[in-house]
Amino acid sequence: MPWVAQHPVWRWRNLPLFRTQLRAILRATALGNIQIMFPLVSTLLELRQAKMVLADVMEDLQEHNIPFNRNVPVGMMVETPASVMMIDHFVEVVDFLSIGTNDLIQYTLAVDRSNKDVVGLYNPADPAVLKLIAMAIEAADRKGVPISMCGQMSGSPLYTMLLLGMGFAPLQCEPHSIPEVKNLCRSVTLADVSRRRAGEDDGKRRDVRSYLKEEVKKYVREIIE
Repeated sequence: MPWVAQHPVWRWRNLPLFRTQLRAILRATALGNIQIMFPLVSTLLELRQAKMVLADVMEDLQEHNIPFNRNVPVGMMVETPASVMMIDHFVEVVDFLSIGTNDLIQYTLAVDRSNKDVVGLYNPADPAVLKLIAMAIEAADRKGVPISMCGQMSGSPLYTMLLLGMGFAPLQCEPHSIPEVKNLCRSVTLADVSRRRAGEDDGKRRDVRSYLKEEVKKYVREIIE
């Protein structure tokens, strides 16, 4: 599932390279199962412009009789609060969504996770973050659009039960996190994770992260954070 380019400003300032990337990905679709995902989308205009460029590259390939999959799935990363606020509109024009938690958390909480002076405020379990994630899931479910998650949060066993309870099945993990996450998934039932979704609202009364840590310890002895 290739990402295409980076920030939207980069795409328009480097349009020839953006087209080259799309052309290469489309040519590869003739050889295997590939999806295209645009990152850091905040407005419908950005997404529509990107898809227009994609359609133009498709026409160029077709004119030159170069094989490609015209029905390649096209999706977007949900990693800005703006994209969540407009999620009901985005689900109408994409084939899939992926929540990028690293950027979503830092933009929601106005915390630069690379700045040692404020990194302590970077909190995946902040109720505001969880509410945005829930909004994206609910919108995708209403429309029947597949939604997954990537980022450090999805690879942490501390949040696995909560994310499963919120409706995530695909969780993208770093290789070193896979054993712990798989172990936890095998140790719980759907009934267990459904009850742990209460951790979203529990944040109104107590620290969600502490609550999750207590719950996960009931199933595994050690939590890798």
